[in-house]
Amino acid sequence: MGGRIARRLAGGGFEVCGYDLDAAKAERSGARVARSVAEVVEGSEVVFLSLPDSRAVEEVVRGEGGILGACRAGQVVADLGTSAPSSTRSLHAELAGRGVELVDAAISGGAAGAEAGTLTIMAGGAASALERIRPHLETFSARVYHMGAPGAGHVAKILNNFLNGIGLAATSEVMVAARRAGLDLEQLLEVLNHSTGVNFATLNRFPSIVRGDYLEGGLTVKLMAKDVRLYLDLVRQLEVTTLAGPACLGAFDLAAALGYGDEISNRVVDALGDVSGGVRVHGGKEGT
Repeated sequence: MGGRIARRLAGGGFEVCGYDLDAAKAERSGARVARSVAEVVEGSEVVFLSLPDSRAVEEVVRGEGGILGACRAGQVVADLGTSAPSSTRSLHAELAGRGVELVDAAISGGAAGAEAGTLTIMAGGAASALERIRPHLETFSARVYHMGAPGAGHVAKILNNFLNGIGLAATSEVMVAARRAGLDLEQLLEVLNHSTGVNFATLNRFPSIVRGDYLEGGLTVKLMAKDVRLYLDLVRQLEVTTLAGPACLGAFDLAAALGYGDEISNRVVDALGDVSGGVRVHGGKEGT
């Protein structure tokens, strides 16, 4: 996602300097490659983070050679990932002490949305800071929503990602059951997409999956499980009861345990198929 967003920023007329632990990834993005996080921060007014979790964000901000050691008053840092709101609020306070604004600008829309510049952004933090980076955000997004105070963008993203996970896990179960029942899966998807069972997975994932295309390059099984755990932590803090949450996590933990952890989260359907007698939802016959 970071590479795709860097290309959109460069295409929008911004000078982009990027750093990645894998220098080849930064090179493929078309950005000028930095040798360190500090080099990026020292030469930029706006710093975007596209990282897998709060632990990585905290290391980049607080770690040796990180943002806190190189930043200066007036800069804006935007976290585009799915991070724990409590961590985001803590980092916001630390950066504010240096005169730096942190915006949690969580993105949704997947790899295809990043490529097309149609992502949705859920932002938390000062409205003035969001307005400063809006021209940057508009190079890779179609909609930008200010959700409220620091951390509010990440709260919204966690809620969204839980619904995304539920839809994917539930649709995977349904498609495995439909294959076992002998239904035509493409016809079933057409029915579902004109009925009350319609969801993002039926509309955008399974029309490709049933043809054998898992849409590689998106969120992995491990990262989906991480996002569901963030949801469970959030609702526990809010004292909201969740019945569907543990079941959703169970589906992706199962997939990880069966060896799909580093593969795209769509492979959860294969994990459910594995424990249902070796069913695959693509191919001509049940179990193939």
